[in-house]
Amino acid sequence: MTSVPLLDLKAQFAEIRGEVMPLIEEVCAGQHFILGEHVRRLESELAAYTGCGFGIGVSSGTDALQLALMALHIGAGDEVITSSFTFFATAGTIARVGARPIFCDIAPDTYNLSPAAVREFIERRCVVESGRLRNRVTGGRVVALMPVHLYGQCADMGPLMEIAHSYDLRVIEDAAQAIGSEYLNGARAGSIGDVGCFSFFPSKNLGAFGDAGLCTANDEDLAEHLRVMRVHGGKPKYYHAFIGGNFRIDELQAAVLRVKLKYLDGWTDGRRRNAAHYDAAFAAAGFAGRVAAPRAVPGYRHIYNQYVVRATDRDGLRKFLAERSIGTEIYYPVPLHLQECFAYLGHRPGDFPESERAAAESLALPVYPELERAQLDHVIESIAAFYA
Repeated sequence: MTSVPLLDLKAQFAEIRGEVMPLIEEVCAGQHFILGEHVRRLESELAAYTGCGFGIGVSSGTDALQLALMALHIGAGDEVITSSFTFFATAGTIARVGARPIFCDIAPDTYNLSPAAVREFIERRCVVESGRLRNRVTGGRVVALMPVHLYGQCADMGPLMEIAHSYDLRVIEDAAQAIGSEYLNGARAGSIGDVGCFSFFPSKNLGAFGDAGLCTANDEDLAEHLRVMRVHGGKPKYYHAFIGGNFRIDELQAAVLRVKLKYLDGWTDGRRRNAAHYDAAFAAAGFAGRVAAPRAVPGYRHIYNQYVVRATDRDGLRKFLAERSIGTEIYYPVPLHLQECFAYLGHRPGDFPESERAAAESLALPVYPELERAQLDHVIESIAAFYA
């Protein structure tokens, strides 16, 4: 039987091994492992790739988010509006700096933060005092907006940025899954708000050989603040005007990522081709009402970090596919407002129905670029067999 893993990084490594291994040897021979020449070059190359003025390499996508919050002086008494349907780090980092995550619901067709839901929260729950937005229920200062570009497609940044400008909110883009994705007119993820935050976890479209991440910014002073904060806030060395953290990227990871970056657009094209093949096959099979393909918004560039469908009897389908050696994943089975650690926020089932529906219905299918046509067809035929 044809086997289709959710992701096959061994196939990717086979393509680039001849370039990666000599660079690893070079770094090992030089014994310069932290913030070296490969880091500097990677930061410059990624700034250009994302359409940003500056890139600051960091230790993970999670640390990128935390560093951004710290650099924007967000902490106790502050509140940050974000999505309830995302990876834990989005809200976890807000809580870790002492701020309060404010969840809003998603748009059902893209899984991204709904501008309408954000406006509704502000109009119903907030008041403007002395030019700043305050949450009337908690008394907290609403100071920032953290949209997530989920699964590789940009959030609707136009209206979100309008909201931010109207209420003087800082904007941190969680672009962990969205390197190279584009909003309208070619604006790339991470280049629109104050800080963009990227993850290079191995399973990402651009994945390191371990943890790594990036912050992007267009403001030179903010970029310099991010650089200093990633080394405990020390500049010059051993002199600390403020408290930062240890958020440095490794030289080895930077070297690997520089090789992979040259292949990224080709890999993205492969993911987009595979997604288009699924889309056409599902439409031809008449799966309407049972399997809904993801919506790629016209004018955007969707990079398909994941290809996520909505499925009737999602759990039954997943079990059936596993029996046919097809890997899948559920991103994410419990929306953040219902996680036990956020019980103190006082949310209940039904508060964010679209996030809860997505958690119950969504399923990620294999979409990595090295998939063969026979593997794609095995996935499609197996889904057809389940619903026959």
